[in-house]
Amino acid sequence: MRVVSLVPSLTEAVASTLPGLLVGATDWCTHPVGLDVPRVGGSKYPDLDRIRALRPDLVLVNVEENRREDADALAAAGVPVRVTYPRTVDDALTELAALLAELGAAAEPGWLTAARHAWSAVPVDAPPRRAVVPVWRRPWVVLGRDTFAGDVLRRLGVTHLYADHAERYPRPPLAELRARKPELVVLPDEPYPFAPGDGPEAFPGVPCALVSGRHLTWYGPSLGEAPARLAAQLAAAVSDPAG
Repeated sequence: MRVVSLVPSLTEAVASTLPGLLVGATDWCTHPVGLDVPRVGGSKYPDLDRIRALRPDLVLVNVEENRREDADALAAAGVPVRVTYPRTVDDALTELAALLAELGAAAEPGWLTAARHAWSAVPVDAPPRRAVVPVWRRPWVVLGRDTFAGDVLRRLGVTHLYADHAERYPRPPLAELRARKPELVVLPDEPYPFAPGDGPEAFPGVPCALVSGRHLTWYGPSLGEAPARLAAQLAAAVSDPAG
């Protein structure tokens, strides 16, 4: 079987479990480190001709990561497309298990079993912290309703203030974000590369947690490390607001 992945999370999952299947990936597929497969451009604007030239038996896409028109164009050209759309940790674990089994994995990979254990062991014994979670700036875009990253944070004791918004990724002005008086601002390093000098200065006096975007938004082998990694980054922001 020949698989092209347009989703960094799934690239890592397939390459780590069934490496011989992967024949193409996007320029943004950075894991596993050292992955050596042909590149097909970005996840939003892949080179469809290059994908077809790889003669894939299946192309992996995601509702949020990729554009529907690209998936439709591939399907119209006779290329089978598998669409993923996990919105919770449990969704991700279930979809990964089903996908890998369909691709020929004889048993659940160890990293997926470890991820199940890691998330089942997450304790939440404190009142949730009220947060805003920007994923972009200029303009500001924050997590809204029904997102995978939102569920990850919920399970780690963080309730984001736009969880009930009508949109999944609303664009409130900065003044509104400040007016909501968050107890915490969570700033991932992707898709926007928030950094100590780019993001926290917009929220003076509010603890800001700079977190790993891969562990917050990817659903693959990183899921096993995510609870401990994110919990430590969140705790560091609360213990050292100035940092």
